[in-house]
Amino acid sequence: MKPSASSPSPWVIRLWALVAGLAAAFAQPPFGVLPGLLGYALLLRLLDTEGERPLRSAFARGWFAGLGYFAVSCWWVVEPFMVDAKDQGWMAPIALPLLAGGLALFWGVAGLLYRVLGRNGLARVLVFAGAFGFLEYLRGHVLTGFPWDLPGETWRAGSAPSQAASLVGAYGLSWITLAIAAAPAVLFDKTSRLEKALTAAVIAGFLAVLYAYGAVRLAHTPATSPTAPLVRVVQADIDQKSKWKPENLPEVFQTYVNLTRERRGPRPDVVIWPEGALPAVIDDLVAPDSPYGPRLRDAIAPGQTLMMGANHAQARPNGAIAYYNSLVVFRREADGLRVTGVYDKHRLVPFGEYMPMGDLAGKIGFRSLVHMPDDFTAGPPPRPLTSPGLPPLQPLICYEALFPGFTRGAIQRSDLRPSWILNVSNDAWFGRTSGPLQHLNMASYRAIEEGLPIVRATPTGVSAVIDAFGRVQPGARLGLGAFGVIDSRLPPALAPTPYERYGDAPLGLMLSLSALVGLAARLRRSTFG
Repeated sequence: MKPSASSPSPWVIRLWALVAGLAAAFAQPPFGVLPGLLGYALLLRLLDTEGERPLRSAFARGWFAGLGYFAVSCWWVVEPFMVDAKDQGWMAPIALPLLAGGLALFWGVAGLLYRVLGRNGLARVLVFAGAFGFLEYLRGHVLTGFPWDLPGETWRAGSAPSQAASLVGAYGLSWITLAIAAAPAVLFDKTSRLEKALTAAVIAGFLAVLYAYGAVRLAHTPATSPTAPLVRVVQADIDQKSKWKPENLPEVFQTYVNLTRERRGPRPDVVIWPEGALPAVIDDLVAPDSPYGPRLRDAIAPGQTLMMGANHAQARPNGAIAYYNSLVVFRREADGLRVTGVYDKHRLVPFGEYMPMGDLAGKIGFRSLVHMPDDFTAGPPPRPLTSPGLPPLQPLICYEALFPGFTRGAIQRSDLRPSWILNVSNDAWFGRTSGPLQHLNMASYRAIEEGLPIVRATPTGVSAVIDAFGRVQPGARLGLGAFGVIDSRLPPALAPTPYERYGDAPLGLMLSLSALVGLAARLRRSTFG
């Protein structure tokens, strides 16, 4: 259908699409402006508006909405390039447009897919949820995947609506959230008052079910055992620029040691240092001739365990050195310090920890942001880690905490269910932006999905102890720029959740329903005109 002379210009509609994406982004934590979820309803309405070239118009509107959404969600991306501003600062101005514009392509394709499958009354809401839910799933899996700020993670982790992630995961909750948030667009259709009232009742009913399920689940919270392991999380508040100056190593090291040995009551069973705590390769620090080895041993008492995010080097058969971003577990025993476990990060951050097409990128001046002689190497597929005297755990290093099903996959590979998740992260890269707070919310969803508590350690915030419902424990949080330690008993694990058992199978059913509704609408149009 050709637009009438009174129809808004394409650029006005694209501007409104940008506004829709901005509104949806500001609904996400830490902003938490939940009425912004109506941005999805606005986007649905805009996709239904005719254009001179409907398919191209739908892609453009979806892309502009995505541009607004990811510009707000990912604006912190400029911060890492300013750590080494002399060599990498020139990339900061182009990082955000490239990232936001690239991720917005998924929303552009989603808009196109919605337009192709058709629109028909209230049922078109399911087509919209399916199109965008499917492309959000692809965003989390294409290449290495980047599931930052999924629509389903709009609900603050630990709140009643967030508990649905225990059933369907964050991707499934994204489908549900998109459907509920977009449905108010139908109220502006040319229908009778009765039909509008029924539509409003359906929307309210589904939203009530979402809240009611969460309220019931949260009402059955097991108490933390007084004999559970006592965990100490160390947050030294050392910014990224200062940490990597070689002359600062003694001071950085001593700061962590002092916080580890601080007396605040019962002696912790385990002490946790965040990702990349020390500006050095751990193999060098604990070498026989290093003065740091004895000091590290004396930082903990016999029987204590120290879990440290560390850079680890390993010689390859050809003589080259492979560098790993690792979690190294030390235990103090009668005869000294012993390594009782190592986990090498499996899912690396592209451009941050390794450079895709590294040889070509190096020739034109690009390299990864790691302070290492070479890019990191990915470790093997994850499995739970065991250490003497402690319940088994699943490490998640930084970026890995974004991915639904990461711990579930580790359980399936090993047939061992951990009792807790440990997320060590270097959120100092984000500076004083919204990034660390967003990361905390997303990581907390992994607790809800798996029914497992999470201990989170970062160098500059936000560190926290989170229960199996995604809630930060009282007094167990150190915010941005805080210096100190958290001492907290490990919250209990819950029974395996439906999501842990079935993964994204429910999402597959939701997407199938969306596809069937869309195909039926398209068939009906082609049959009856």
